Amino acid sequence: MSDSEHESEEEMVVEDENDETGESSGIANKKEPRQVYLPGHQMQEDESLVFDPSAYHMLHDIDSGLPCLSFDVIIDDMGCGRSDFPHSMYLVAGSQAEKPKDNCVFVMKLSNLNAIKNEESSSSDDSDVESDSSDDESKDQPVLQISSIPHLGTVNRIRNTTVDDKVFAAVWSERGIVNIYDLNSKLKEVEKAHRNRKIGSEEKKKKFGKAAPKRIMSEHKPLYSYSGHRDEGFALDWSSKSPGFLASGDCKGNIHTWKPSESGWVVNLHSLGGHKESVEDLQWSPNEVNVLASCSVDRSLRIWDTRLAPNKANMLTISDAHDNDINVINWNKKEPLIVSGGDDGKLMIWDLRQFKKGKELAIFKHHTSAITTVEWSPDDSSVFASGGDDDQIAIWDLAVERDTTNDQDDIKEIPPQLLFIHQGQEHIKELHWHPQITGVLISTAQTGFNVFRTISI
Repeated sequence: MSDSEHESEEEMVVEDENDETGESSGIANKKEPRQVYLPGHQMQEDESLVFDPSAYHMLHDIDSGLPCLSFDVIIDDMGCGRSDFPHSMYLVAGSQAEKPKDNCVFVMKLSNLNAIKNEESSSSDDSDVESDSSDDESKDQPVLQISSIPHLGTVNRIRNTTVDDKVFAAVWSERGIVNIYDLNSKLKEVEKAHRNRKIGSEEKKKKFGKAAPKRIMSEHKPLYSYSGHRDEGFALDWSSKSPGFLASGDCKGNIHTWKPSESGWVVNLHSLGGHKESVEDLQWSPNEVNVLASCSVDRSLRIWDTRLAPNKANMLTISDAHDNDINVINWNKKEPLIVSGGDDGKLMIWDLRQFKKGKELAIFKHHTSAITTVEWSPDDSSVFASGGDDDQIAIWDLAVERDTTNDQDDIKEIPPQLLFIHQGQEHIKELHWHPQITGVLISTAQTGFNVFRTISI
């Protein structure tokens, strides 16, 4: 498999269980070439996967102290198209704690996100790291600062927006309430928070201990709360075309639209009618002010015109877009395309110009379990990333075509559009591209956050 066609995080190392020393030894120790892991390959008992640092420009493992089902990237004033290391970024996330009272909304600043060292410099630095691994002020370690807001119950989904230079976060609670918070004071507070450095490492085998990071905790009441949904929900999205406009969908199939007012927000009490089961995701059109897309457990994709009466707003429907529940959708910001992912493990590409025909533009079946997250790249309209319950994040490029001159049996079944497979997290919940840092992905899972950029993008 050529590097130009497919890249993978994982390399396969065959361990020799009959080593004369009585210890297992990898191919790397024998200076034999490692094998690239191919999707679908059945691992042997004496084979294991190891991290390949040459496949990444950057990789950091971040522990926020509690697992987070959902997060969002906060737009900053450091500019767009950033590529120089080290990187800094701001995130807002919601936790999933064992006890409802222990949950929080996290406002996080990540800084000193350095590039991965090449093998030569890493090997020369190993002795220094081992001799002084307790050095909190290591210049290579990322820094995590957290300011948190107490939140009763798990945060199902969280999304932020900026209106008139103010940052707001909408939070879907498992208690069936949608809250809106003003994050501006928390963003100022996070700059003064403790600088946690023992939060992870680009080399997973050399991670520091996962002590809970120190954070500022303070009461912070929501600006607005809505408890009119008939059940809890997950679907939530701010409009990028109409500042302050929001849509929220619940597990009973209802969608409510919100618009800003002088006193806060006004929620349309009449829900958009159409879905028969839980609304799993919502996306406002990036180009049309009043157009909204949704997906559901009822396997349908729907396009809405929110200017119309709620019982007439459903303009287009594909009834059986997937074989099972549709979990996530994402609207391409540059092309009239929507990508959807479902419990069937399929990724479907839909051309809105052909939506009435109900026929997908493309289908990709790589994930071996339910797809839980998907998002188009903000830098390249043909690239998107997906993640799922199979603990994989895949990066795709629709512009890639199969090389008909290469008839190797081991790659015939791999979609040529599959650029990269990232692994190492368990129970992946959500991913986002950073809209201002070229090629950088952030993902959250039961085991924490990953921040990375691969050599394929």
